[in-house]
Amino acid sequence: MKTDIQIAQEANLLKISEIAGRLELGEDDYEMYGKYKAKIELDVLKRWQDKEDGKLILVTAITPTPAGEGKSTVSVGLTQALNKIGKNSMAALREPSLGPVFGIKGGATGGGYSQVVPMEDINLHFTGDLHAIGAAHNLIAAVIDNHIKQGNELEIDVTKISWKRVVDMNDRALRNIVLGLGGAVHGIPREGSFQITVASEIMAILCLSSSITDLKERIAEIVFAYDLKGNPLKLRQLNVQGAAAALLKEALKPNLVQTLENTPVLIHGGPFANIAHGCNSMLATKMALKLSDYTVTEAGFAADLGAEKFLDIKCRMGGLKPNCVVVVATVKALKLHGGQDIADLKTENLDALAKGMENLDKHIENMKKYGLPVVVAINRFITDSTDELNFVNKHCNNQGVKVALCDVWANGGQGGVELANLVVEEIEKGEDSYKPLYDLEASIEDKIKTIATEIYGADGVEFSDKAKKTIKTLGDFGYAGLPICMSKTQKSISDNPSLLGRPKGFTVKINDIRLSAGAGFIVAMAGDIIDMPGLPKKPASELIDIDENGVITGLF
Repeated sequence: MKTDIQIAQEANLLKISEIAGRLELGEDDYEMYGKYKAKIELDVLKRWQDKEDGKLILVTAITPTPAGEGKSTVSVGLTQALNKIGKNSMAALREPSLGPVFGIKGGATGGGYSQVVPMEDINLHFTGDLHAIGAAHNLIAAVIDNHIKQGNELEIDVTKISWKRVVDMNDRALRNIVLGLGGAVHGIPREGSFQITVASEIMAILCLSSSITDLKERIAEIVFAYDLKGNPLKLRQLNVQGAAAALLKEALKPNLVQTLENTPVLIHGGPFANIAHGCNSMLATKMALKLSDYTVTEAGFAADLGAEKFLDIKCRMGGLKPNCVVVVATVKALKLHGGQDIADLKTENLDALAKGMENLDKHIENMKKYGLPVVVAINRFITDSTDELNFVNKHCNNQGVKVALCDVWANGGQGGVELANLVVEEIEKGEDSYKPLYDLEASIEDKIKTIATEIYGADGVEFSDKAKKTIKTLGDFGYAGLPICMSKTQKSISDNPSLLGRPKGFTVKINDIRLSAGAGFIVAMAGDIIDMPGLPKKPASELIDIDENGVITGLF
């Protein structure tokens, strides 16, 4: 059996100029990064602003196994399938982070015959967007410490600096560090830490900005610390927003690539879904809606994380109106939620499968709360038995939910034709009536409680004293009207990673509240979410190699 990278390296790619031509883009509308990648100029969106948007399809999933359930593969396969049935479709996806690429999950460009290419480039550096974000973020960190060293005119409380440093790599040794050692000439000693680049607020800001001016203003609004009197300090007080935005000028432009079947794809931005909002950039999504009739996008992790944030944060901020939600389910994940041992998921077990269906049911219920039609995609694996696949199909039919067996990994777009037809059928009914889950005018506590009870199924929320104090502070400084970005485990619908299936009888514990004023949301910390992952005992990096001809192997 061929690996993903072997399949990708054998693909017949079209020059990116031809892909751009299919989108009716002229030579002045994009800048080529080699033969198969390009950045699209933002003027394209301005020029086509009066054109009616296409339909927007969100791909999400049930609560995943550690390896994930194939949202990217299904997203790519679905957009290929939509084109196969005669629809003008493109995808808008996130960029991979080098941390997971070299860690556990490997690449993030789909799989099998439903991939975006050139997959090696996309997974390794791509067009340099993440490095630009890291440079802008670390410039700000350097300016903050320099301000303290040069006299600290703003009276920054060095114990209340929230701005960390970043690197796009899993490196647990950098989680807690001491800065400024070596004497006065080297700075003022203080404790600090690193986070992975995709967890940076700069990443979240880039993905929510509408222009370079908006980007600069959002950076200026970042609250990076508090002064000795307890007042929030914004980056505009350090006058660093212009320099940071200058570093991001090219990174703000969406990246154009293609699938194995030469379907256009925009890949841009990549915030983590359990620290930030977990969606690709607003600019890329809006651009795809103008350039195609059907835009397929995805949100990180399961529907309780990425999809909730897509619908309550991104859509609200950008005025987006999704038309359909695809919930990806796999037999192996359902069996895990039904109690089967993770090491034995390849063995048929209809009893565990039946019990695990409650996880899928909860995610379907949640998506319907937003007024959106739902289609289930059963992402097929070669270890799935016929009886297991038939069981999931019958269960969904009994629930009155459209369901399609999705075989896009093995068969590309052709393996997603059934799913594509069902999605189009649901969209053409015109029954979508998207509405956010909560009102922004509600209190911070009530917004958090609404998410916890409605989406997670919790009995209630318990706030730590620290969280209560921060909520009051944010209210006093005028931030209470922001949407909520919940930070919790991706391993459970609840805030407890050990509670699989559809947890009941639990209380969500909020131990901290953080402000992302530039991005425009409040982060509620449920449990300990690490923003600097570590490498596993046997990291994916051990499998990756390159020969003297530049051919990369082992990437996935």
